[in-house]
Amino acid sequence: MAGQIAGLILAGGRSSRMGGTDKTLLPLGGRPMIRHVLDRLRPQAAPIAINTNADPALFTSFGAEIIADTIAGYQGPLAGILAGMEWAAQKPGSSHVLSVAGDTPFFPADLAKQLASCGSRGAVAASNGRVHPTFALWPLSLRDALAAFLESGDTRRVMTFIEQAGLGVVEFPNEQFGARTVDPFFNINTPEDLAEAERILDGAN
Repeated sequence: MAGQIAGLILAGGRSSRMGGTDKTLLPLGGRPMIRHVLDRLRPQAAPIAINTNADPALFTSFGAEIIADTIAGYQGPLAGILAGMEWAAQKPGSSHVLSVAGDTPFFPADLAKQLASCGSRGAVAASNGRVHPTFALWPLSLRDALAAFLESGDTRRVMTFIEQAGLGVVEFPNEQFGARTVDPFFNINTPEDLAEAERILDGAN
C-alpha cells in the first residue's frame, strides 16, 4: 500500500456510566487509559491526533495533535473520522488514517499491518464474528464521500458508510494476556469493565 498511515484516537467525551468524566482519562494501571492507547498506536501510525470535543487542555500532555469535529452538532464517531481525514490530508505523504477508540487499550499491535493487507481500499477490524467500525483504515480519498454522507442526514451509522465505501473486513484472533484469553477489542464502558481491564493488565505484567 502506497502512502503513510496517520493515526486517529476517537476520544469521545463524558460517560454517564463512568461518573460523567471522560473515560479515556481515567487511570488504568496507574496511567490515563489514553496513554495505553497511544503506546499501542505510536509504532503503527504517524503522526497521531486525538479527536475530542472536550476541553483540549485535558489532552495537551499526551504529545499528539488535538482536533475537534469539523461539522456542527455531535454526529458520533463518523464526525470524528471525517475530522481525522481532513487533518491527515494536510500531512505530506499521508494516504490513509487509522482510527482507534480511546476506550480500548488492548487492541492488536499489528492492527495497521493486518488492515493494510486489504490494499488501498481500506479495511475494518472484526473479532469473534463482530465488526468494530471505529477500528478501521480509511483511505483519504473517501473524505468527500463521508462529508456528503453526513450532510445527507439519512443515517449516521458507521457500518452503513463502511458498506457503501466497500472497505474490507479483517478478522483478528483473541490474544493472551498472561493466563487470560482476551478479545483485543474489549472496550471499557462501565466501572466493572475498568476493573476487568486492571485484572487483564495485572496478569500481563
